[in-house]
Amino acid sequence: MDSKEIDKVRKSLLEAHQKLLASNLNIEELFATDPERVANHTIDIPQVHFDFSKAQLNAESRDLLFELCKACGVEEAIKSMFSGEEINTTENRPALHTALRDLDSQESRPEVIETLDRIENFVRSIREGRRTGSDNAKIKTVINIGIGGSDLGPALVVDALNHFHEKDIEVRFVSNLDPNHLKRTLKSLDPKTTLFIIASKSFKTLETLTNATAAKTWLLEEGIKNASIGKHFAAITSNPTLASDFGVEIDCVFPIWDWVGGRFSLWSAIGLPIAIAIGFKNFQELLAGARSADMHFYDAPINKNIPVIMAILTYWYREYFQAGSTAVIPYSHDLALFPSYLQQLHMESLGKSVTRNGEEVKGKTGDVIWGSSGTNGQHSYFQLFHQGTEFIPIEFIAVVNPSSGIDTDQHTKLLSNCIGQSFALMRGNKQNKKNATYTSGNRPSNTLLLAQLDPFSLGNLLALYEHKTFTLSVLWDINAFDQWGVELGKETAKDIYTELGKGSRNETERYDESTQGLLKIIKKWSLASKKEI
Repeated sequence: MDSKEIDKVRKSLLEAHQKLLASNLNIEELFATDPERVANHTIDIPQVHFDFSKAQLNAESRDLLFELCKACGVEEAIKSMFSGEEINTTENRPALHTALRDLDSQESRPEVIETLDRIENFVRSIREGRRTGSDNAKIKTVINIGIGGSDLGPALVVDALNHFHEKDIEVRFVSNLDPNHLKRTLKSLDPKTTLFIIASKSFKTLETLTNATAAKTWLLEEGIKNASIGKHFAAITSNPTLASDFGVEIDCVFPIWDWVGGRFSLWSAIGLPIAIAIGFKNFQELLAGARSADMHFYDAPINKNIPVIMAILTYWYREYFQAGSTAVIPYSHDLALFPSYLQQLHMESLGKSVTRNGEEVKGKTGDVIWGSSGTNGQHSYFQLFHQGTEFIPIEFIAVVNPSSGIDTDQHTKLLSNCIGQSFALMRGNKQNKKNATYTSGNRPSNTLLLAQLDPFSLGNLLALYEHKTFTLSVLWDINAFDQWGVELGKETAKDIYTELGKGSRNETERYDESTQGLLKIIKKWSLASKKEI
């Protein structure tokens, strides 16, 4: 990484941006002046078509962004990640989530292959009725208890691939510390046919262990004998001793390694609920799709590399257009959970203010990710896209071929809305600037088309966004694989919990006046409620 060269390119980018603003450049004009714009701004890989031709980006700015990638050492960073170098510098660890998908090369890790074999056998034993609940009852419901990366990724995949669900077993997810989440999930379930998966790398995560303990209490209260509790739990953790102490049978404890970050972990044993829901072969297809994206990211030159280009667009908009957020709009109800998954992947990775060398970051880093499935968004926040004053880049995702059994004409209407929105945002309605119907257009977007939504294409999509996130961390010179802000919040919550346990005694002086006031109100109302009871 050459700091002088980086500063030079950034200065050139600033000048290019100022020229763009001075010229009032319109995206439509870029098509008029460049007959090859679509050809030069689209990329195809297996089952994925990426179009960034509607970006607010001319050739000069684009090429300067590619120069910035070279100056920042993006190509070298990619190789460092794949080779297992300790790129998680604050925790002195590699980030080898790509190794979880590398199953057929000489570099394949034996522990990954062994764990996959165990997952396959576990799934088969449940499906075939060899692994049962108490009284030899066949498992009918699997509840994954986790939070963050132990929940968002698996929950997204299980929901997105609902058309691939195998019969007879339902997979549910519990993450929130709010006891109502678990209570609602357990409603009407038979404890004898229910299996809980506790997903926690440390086996100390407050939310997860609290819910797991509540689940155990439910089993006991519903008549499951303590000697049979182990039949109703599995665990994914790097701390098998604590899992065993909890009551999980040791052959139901699956490993996760410190070189796998939580938000990159659905490809590991954290994906056990996925394999149960869609079957092990389809889980392998998910891994294969991600591997396809890995190879594209590793092999493609930066000017033909989808994750790199996705990253430079976000960097361009964030640094030079001051875009505070990016909207991600999947025109597929099956991908409704994708924005939530992406929020953790992107914002937990890129919400940093310190460089890898421990210096204060100059400029902006991660932006806010938000969105929902189309067409719902069109009837809530798209008005702001079209006529609001905020600069918000949009990433559209659409699935070309519907799942079997879906009305093709209705699906075509859905696709028409996606493509129509990207066109309307660019074109606008400029007939009368003083009229309320006037829309300026020139709103940038890019579009990812999936041939169909299946395990392979979904794996491909998720890995592309993982690699986009990593590329942005290189451009900003930050560590994408730690989350010290999250840890700080956890520690503070422990102190507050202790304070709330003191009842009417007020020892809140070490907190600010606002926090003291909130604690006093909570204590007052809690005591009043108990007196009424």
